[in-house]
Amino acid sequence: MKTIAQFHKFLIVAGARPNFMKIAPIIRELQRGSYPLEYQLVHTGQHYDKEMSDVFFEELEIPPPDYHLDVGSGSHAEQTAKVMVRFEEICMKDRPDLVMVVGDVNSTLACSIVAKKLGIKVAHVEAGLRSRDMTMPEEVNRIVTDAISDYFFVTEKSGIDNLLAEGKPNGAIFFVGHVMIDNLFHQVEKLQRLPENSFETADFKRRHPSYGVVTLHRPSNVDDPKTLAGIIEALAEVSSELPLIFPIHPRTQANIRKFGLEIPESIVTTKPLSYMEFLNLFKDARLVLTDSGGIQEETTALGIPCITLRENTERPITVEEGTNILVGSDPVRIVAEARKALKGLAATGRKPELWDGKASARILATLADVLNREGTYSS
Repeated sequence: MKTIAQFHKFLIVAGARPNFMKIAPIIRELQRGSYPLEYQLVHTGQHYDKEMSDVFFEELEIPPPDYHLDVGSGSHAEQTAKVMVRFEEICMKDRPDLVMVVGDVNSTLACSIVAKKLGIKVAHVEAGLRSRDMTMPEEVNRIVTDAISDYFFVTEKSGIDNLLAEGKPNGAIFFVGHVMIDNLFHQVEKLQRLPENSFETADFKRRHPSYGVVTLHRPSNVDDPKTLAGIIEALAEVSSELPLIFPIHPRTQANIRKFGLEIPESIVTTKPLSYMEFLNLFKDARLVLTDSGGIQEETTALGIPCITLRENTERPITVEEGTNILVGSDPVRIVAEARKALKGLAATGRKPELWDGKASARILATLADVLNREGTYSS
């Protein structure tokens, strides 16, 4: 007769930059806490640049991965297929009790499918978020991952409502707060101990005590020349009243060149920044203009006005309670809401429930308890 082992083995999967920010606090908590959990880290290499990846791991205090799948870029189908094939080999060899996936990238979807087909439990961190926009690849990834997951760790109460509406059992849904915010608070505290001149953008901050930050990368905004031109026109108008700094995503940069567009000199552009440098930049911004999902949450947690260049959001708490406002890609609305923020009329929200920096501890305590109650054991 088999007995329950002292430790439950599980794999933590990360594939893209947003994933690293979500797994970092979980790994830190595993290292400092006392949990009957033994993990290995799988880096799929979905987004991989050696220089940037090494910096991310160092800044976020993530140990070197136990496995690196080196899948690289490619179409959605190609990338997902590569992850599935290589991840299956690891699961067959290690036979973990559980696979933990985070967020909504292709690696999240791919590893969930592999684990489920092998009879391995799946825990989804940041479960239940829905934009209702099926043109977003991330929305497809979220829905399919949640359809086959066993445990759902939810960042906001809209996630609970979505999962229950989709028929998920209430006992498998856990409202724990947000690991992204755990990481945010940890890194902000680290920044307070660093000299002001630690980053290349320090000179920009010295010269501009009041400024705004821009990020732009979603296909709906940057792949259409008319839409992208309109957004740049709006940003140019805003920059005449507030200095803007714009770390340009490679996809956006390529399309600006392809469409023959120009960023006006009134907007300072930079290469993509490391997480710590970007955080050091936007944490003191007067305003952030973005189409990122995670930045909507981080600005809400820090109380920074955020103008989101999207028609929808899978993170409604940032609009309902936070500092976020959706404007789409309409140049007139972008400029109007930016001017409101500059006049002090922007949304002044509150920090959402359980966004207190302790989500990782809740997740691991819950996971250990559930695995023990269900009698899941290592072979």
